Amino acid sequence: MRRLFSLCAVTALAVLAGCATPVPPPPAAADGWQPLALPGKSLTRYAWSEKDGRPALEASSQRSASIWRKKLDPALATVGEVQFSWWVQQLIPGANVSEVDHEDAVARVIFGFGGDVDSLPMRTRMKFELAQALTGEAPPYATLMYVWDSKLPVGTVVINPRSDRIRKIVVDSGPAELRRWREHRRDLAADFRLAFGEAPGPLLSMAVMTDSDNNRASAHTWYGPVELK
Repeated sequence: MRRLFSLCAVTALAVLAGCATPVPPPPAAADGWQPLALPGKSLTRYAWSEKDGRPALEASSQRSASIWRKKLDPALATVGEVQFSWWVQQLIPGANVSEVDHEDAVARVIFGFGGDVDSLPMRTRMKFELAQALTGEAPPYATLMYVWDSKLPVGTVVINPRSDRIRKIVVDSGPAELRRWREHRRDLAADFRLAFGEAPGPLLSMAVMTDSDNNRASAHTWYGPVELK
């Protein structure tokens, strides 16, 4: 029997859904943030740390991909500005968030939104159902990521090559700003409209992710707080 969907497509949909296996948080985990493993992937190590005198979440990826996520309960009915920061040690040679085989990012901040899943195409709904059957939790209606890419220009909007329900906005690019804190303040609702062409639904979750598995490389990043304004 021919497989309708690849495991990679289901894994892509798992990014914020909780379509992943929870792993025990470290003792310093706080405020609802927890690590999540992705199916078939080695774990990126997340740990509370300090960088340049600032409290930070340290992410160390060795050919790995996993998430540090916070589910919002209750979900936020409306969203405004979001503020976040990151400090990146080095880029991953050959990584590109628009290419299936090289889709790693040294830094991502990720938001999962609810919406009318029944309005999506049948093929997309079938992917959602498969992901839920495999993991016990449905993917978000839409996932928006802010990413640091090796080459794509800042402002580029990328539709995930495995699922158009995941879209990315490049907010840092190239090596010029490495090894320093980068501060970002974004209008989350406006960016959702830019990426998806519609108004956002309720905000279900937020997360960070550093991954290097597709390029069989390593990455080291520190994240500051993700703050909804």
